[in-house]
Amino acid sequence: MAGVLHEDEHEQYSLRGRILQKIREDIASGRYPPGENLNETRLAEEFHVSRTPIREAIRQLEIEGFVRYVTNKGAIVEAITPRDVEEIFAIREFTERLAARWAAERITDEEIRTLAEIVQLMEFYTAKEDIDQLVRLDTRFHHVLVEASKSRPLKQAVGAAIHYIQRARYASLKVPGRLDRSLGEHKAILQALENRDPAEAERLASLHISRTRENLMSHTLSSDTSGFPH
Repeated sequence: MAGVLHEDEHEQYSLRGRILQKIREDIASGRYPPGENLNETRLAEEFHVSRTPIREAIRQLEIEGFVRYVTNKGAIVEAITPRDVEEIFAIREFTERLAARWAAERITDEEIRTLAEIVQLMEFYTAKEDIDQLVRLDTRFHHVLVEASKSRPLKQAVGAAIHYIQRARYASLKVPGRLDRSLGEHKAILQALENRDPAEAERLASLHISRTRENLMSHTLSSDTSGFPH
């Protein structure tokens, strides 16, 4: 029947998605730094799969701008340029200010509880300095925030840039002292949402993005592991 996938097809698409997501995360975290060759054979062995889903994942990463093909070298991880950094944060400030304002007007009690649980976990992993977990929680917090805005166009705009934003999060949270400050900023945003205060939520979201950008630009552009140029 048209439009219906068999079980093995579901598994195949799920496998491709998991591989793509894992390679994206490894690029964002700096495991695969700029200039790294994503060797299909090595990755196939690592994931215990054939080269086909690896090749498809790399093609998607090329479309997204994370890798580029170089003659006689294969897929090479791309660095993010200073212009990319500026544009990432311009997009983030615009979208997250709107998300925070609209969320404060439209958020449900259940979404407030979810955000509170995320912040509690952030506090736990901040004490442990577990950056991988904190990036996932940070991403989850902002995802719930955007969902709470109840704006489909805003969700689409954020979704298109999410993978670039992930790289910025990893780079920023690696800076000494940033973990505690980031936690405080998320707590403040949560408080404004609990108070249903759109203006304050928007102001705090803007401040959070501004501080993240300043932190990143002043401390991590020279890092070889951040995915940003030096």
